[in-house]
Amino acid sequence: MKIAVIGSGSWGTALAKVLSENKHDTVLWGRKQAIIDEINQTHTNEKYLPNVSLPKEIKATTSLSEAVSKAAMIILVVPTNAMRQMAQDLNPLLKEQTQAPIIVHASKGLEMDTQLRISEILKEVLNKANYQDIVVLSGPSHAEEVARQDVTTLTAASDNLEAAQAVQQAFMNRYFRVYTNTDVIGVELGGALKNIIAVGAGIISGLGYGDNAKAALITRGLAEISRLGTARGADPLTFIGLSGVGDLIVTCTSPHSRNFQAGTLIAKGYSRAEVSEKMFMVVEGILTVKVAYELAKEYGIDMPITEMLYLALYTDKKISVEDAIESLMLREGKQEESLDK
Repeated sequence: MKIAVIGSGSWGTALAKVLSENKHDTVLWGRKQAIIDEINQTHTNEKYLPNVSLPKEIKATTSLSEAVSKAAMIILVVPTNAMRQMAQDLNPLLKEQTQAPIIVHASKGLEMDTQLRISEILKEVLNKANYQDIVVLSGPSHAEEVARQDVTTLTAASDNLEAAQAVQQAFMNRYFRVYTNTDVIGVELGGALKNIIAVGAGIISGLGYGDNAKAALITRGLAEISRLGTARGADPLTFIGLSGVGDLIVTCTSPHSRNFQAGTLIAKGYSRAEVSEKMFMVVEGILTVKVAYELAKEYGIDMPITEMLYLALYTDKKISVEDAIESLMLREGKQEESLDK
């Protein structure tokens, strides 16, 4: 079937490669003509996926209309802060489709002003009559590794299990395995909130702390994700799955992770603005820190790691990351019983 991938960054390009290798008619959309020309002419995307050869069958275009025309499935891989505008741009194009497509998003974040999950943004903007269902594709996955066919497993989540199964079938192959799930809230929040902890992991690594500190951060970070997630209606078991602890591990332990990279820059003294300027890709974790901090206050949930990152990145208190770590360590002693404590 024809599948449109919207977003020609590293992850969008890697997903387009998987779909094309699965013999789907794959069209990749991007804004920058130079990148689109490179994909069509040399079958590479050196800026986002260096040293990777792309299938010649992938067609790239800057025309959104051309990309989505007659597509049975549309994969949205744009930053969270661009998702609302993309949905608005898609609305009139979907109306012209002879068959309503399945909408899939493979981004991880929360909208800054509204605190909405991405599927909530899409449902709010898109006309339901013009699409079948919305599916979330999430899990532990570095684009660089997927592009070189390293073994990868993800989760496709939807309120409609049949829609999730359709996405599962479209992507599955010998190196790319997809499980299904109906807990959309848990899968989206796991994918978004783990980015915060990955920033923290980068800070710890940048400051020279070892494996003990990283293990503590991942474990207590999972507790924070679970607390907020269950308060928002997620199944707590989702957070011990691929889109929870799986994604948390991969982003907190690998230099491939842009959130981890951002944390190492923060540890070196770069400000939030300087980090954004230095990295040419959106760092979702830095943006999500603010949203998660606000949600924690709204729900009365204890999220000390998130709070310390918020104080270090978003306030005038100028708390250093070293002081933030000391503050976390010297909090009142508590009993560890379960993830929701």
